Amino acid sequence: MMYKRKSGQPYYTNRHSCFLLQYHMVLVTKYRKPVLTGEVKEIVYKTIQDIFDEKRLVILEMNGEADHIHILFEADPFTSPGELANVIKTKTSRFARKQFADTILKEYYWKPYFWSNSYFVATVSENSLSVVQAYIKNQNS
Repeated sequence: MMYKRKSGQPYYTNRHSCFLLQYHMVLVTKYRKPVLTGEVKEIVYKTIQDIFDEKRLVILEMNGEADHIHILFEADPFTSPGELANVIKTKTSRFARKQFADTILKEYYWKPYFWSNSYFVATVSENSLSVVQAYIKNQNS
């Protein structure tokens, strides 16, 4: 993240603000098809990590099952969770379909689909952070 943690504090600071914005996001595959396995899962997870690195956002935990993914992350005040969800879905879908549309994904999708149109996002408090993190870590992936 492009901000610094204040010494001994859980929040970040910049020249004009202090903040701690933590989110739990869930993305579901189109028709809940179990496509997040093997090489498809690898490229999707790697692409998500690359997006977060590029935006200098911190993934605290990422895991899921074959039909969905959970991402627990910290963001800055300028990052819209909805826009971030759309960037993640667009880029991961593009890369996965480019590489696997004629092989692995052909079995599940006859149109250029990958993700459901919807997503879930919620804020996480300091009190619930460890519970959400443990839940995501224990997904059956």
